[in-house]
Formats: sequence, structure tokens, C-alpha cells
Amino acid sequence: MRAHNERLVLSILRRQGPMAKANIARLTGLSAQTVSVIMRSLEEDGLLSKGEPVRGKVGQPSVPMHLAPDGAFFFGLKVGRRSLVLVLTDFLGQVQGRLQRLHAYPTPDATIDFTLKGIAELTADLPPRSRARIAGLGIAMPFQLWDWAKALGLSPEAMSAWKDRDTRAELAEHLKMPVYLQNDASAACGAELVFGTSDRPQDFLYFYIGYFIGGGVVLNGSLFTGRSGNAGALGSMPVPDGQDVVQLIDIASLSVLERLVSQAGDSADSLWPSADGWEIDATILQGWIDRTAAGLAAAVVAACTLIDFEAALIDGWIPASVRAALVARTAEHLQAHNLAGIQPPHILAGTAGPEARALGAASLPLSERFLVDQNAILKQT
Repeated sequence: MRAHNERLVLSILRRQGPMAKANIARLTGLSAQTVSVIMRSLEEDGLLSKGEPVRGKVGQPSVPMHLAPDGAFFFGLKVGRRSLVLVLTDFLGQVQGRLQRLHAYPTPDATIDFTLKGIAELTADLPPRSRARIAGLGIAMPFQLWDWAKALGLSPEAMSAWKDRDTRAELAEHLKMPVYLQNDASAACGAELVFGTSDRPQDFLYFYIGYFIGGGVVLNGSLFTGRSGNAGALGSMPVPDGQDVVQLIDIASLSVLERLVSQAGDSADSLWPSADGWEIDATILQGWIDRTAAGLAAAVVAACTLIDFEAALIDGWIPASVRAALVARTAEHLQAHNLAGIQPPHILAGTAGPEARALGAASLPLSERFLVDQNAILKQT
């Protein structure tokens, strides 16, 4: 029970921000004495720190408590179709170190080699006290990677090694630390929940635009992954495209933009090293934005006939200006649909940004060890 209450306090502080003990007692329903004991224990463990006293008109000043950035550290690995990214984050989700390797396609051996060398490199930069506070590694990667060979223009044999390899288990054996695995788009959505702004909706669709678009479903403040862990596979959503019906993945992915740029005789290499350094013909980019936004709007309408989502969030490995344009254009396309019988959701920009998949991976060991289910918080707020 005490461990649960400690997680509850940490979860509330992560969501609500710095708070005095009296407010925490009010939100949790725990006694002032119990909260005081918990806060003292968490402070002694290095997970909480005192803020500056806040003086009121009467009585003793209140002392807000906040999460200690160096309270714990987490590794997050993103396995993507065009790159591997490894990040080291602190307790607040702030990136303390980052490594990236570009590739034509991912392989298990290269992934394990990159991860082991990267963790050793990033760990070496930490002071001894911080090294002892590394709580685990999370992996965000597409499920059934071998099925993507054709889409990547490869022979089936090029990706077949993934069928017989358990990357999570292999890394756990080498690292001797907890290792967790989640679908990459679900992990990106998880980053929005753990590290995003506190005023986000409780029910929302989440789109992450990477080499292939993916997404997530959030209900009552919690990520819903379904029985197979693949719920929210929004890339598979059928959407109209002119006179045909295609999958959203076929029009709203960066692979489509890469192909358009290449067909125009230009290089698409600027898409992958950084989400901010794109060098793309404006006409091509605008055409892709408009077609992508139309597909997103159709997917949103279809989803909202089943669940009354308050919002749809759009994020991805895209510049902030492109994300803003997609949000605005999707909202315009949404209004062009027949919305009779449904309440159209707000179209919003995600807040985790391009690194959402790697951050979401890092949030897996954080959530497992230090947080409670979001629904437990809702009962208190």
C-alpha cells in the first residue's frame, strides 16, 4: 500500500507540477501525517526536492515539493525504418544524451550493437551517483518488422532475421537491467501522456507521422493498446483518396514524401538526420501536406463515429512549421465532411515533438517503476 501511495504522489506531481503537502493530502484523500511520511521518504530517496517557501497572509509558509531531475535516469531506444535513436533522459524526461545512426533498413545485429555501445558511451558521461539511478531501457519499434520489407523496397530475406530474434530479451541479458518493449507509435503516444502538457484531453486520437504513419488511442487518460498491443493502428485506417479507397499509411507517411522528392529528381536525404533541417521543394511539400491532411481528416471522422474523442493530436518527425500547417489544414478538411451525428474533435498539435518515439520508449521503465495508472489519478482529481 505504501509503495502504491508513493507512486500516486509521484504521478500527481508529474501531472500537476510542484505542490505543497496539504494539497497532495487533499487530492489523494490520505492523511496529512501519511503524506508527510511519504514525502519525507521520497525526498530521502532523492526523488523529490523542496521548492522555495510560498508565504500566505496567515500561518506558516507552504513549501512546494517537486520531482528531482536527477532522481532517476532512463534509456529509450527507437528502432525506425531509416534510423536508430538512443536517448538518456532524467526523471523529468529531459534528454541528457542522444545518439543516432542512419541506415537503409534495420537489422537485429546492428540494433543490438548500436544499443550496447551507445549505452556504454552515454553512461560513461554520468557521475557515479547518477549511474546507480539508471532504472531501465525501453524499446519503441514497429511490430512484425519483417512485414515491411516490400514497403522498403527490399527482398523478404533482408528483414527475415527479425522473425527469429527477441531483441528485448537479448538486450536484457547483456545489460542486466529491466528492458521493456512497445509498438513505436503507441510509445510516441505514451510520451504525450507522461511528458506532455497537463491540460491535454482525457480522450484523444494520436497520430505520429514517421516513415510510416502510426498512432494511438487514449481513453480516460490512459493509453489503450488492446489485446495484442496494436490497438490504434491508425495507419491501416481505410480513407478515400480521389476515387479510390486506400490505407492512411499510403498517403500520410514520410515514405510518400520521400518518394515524391526522389521522383522529382531531388535528394530526400535531408528528411532523416534531423526533423528541422528539411530542404524540400515547397510545391512538393505543400501538395503532400494537403493530401496528408485530407487523409487525417477522413480518419478522424471515421474514428469519431465509434468513440466521442475530444481531440485529435498530430505529431511526427516533422518541422514545427509543417506540423502547424498539417493541424490547420486537417481542421479545414474536417469541416468539409458531413459531420451530422458526431461532435467533431479539436485538431491539436502534439507536444512531445519529433523525439516522441524515443521519449516514449524511455517512459516505459519510468512508468513501470514510478507511476500508477492514469485512471488512479483521475479518481483523485
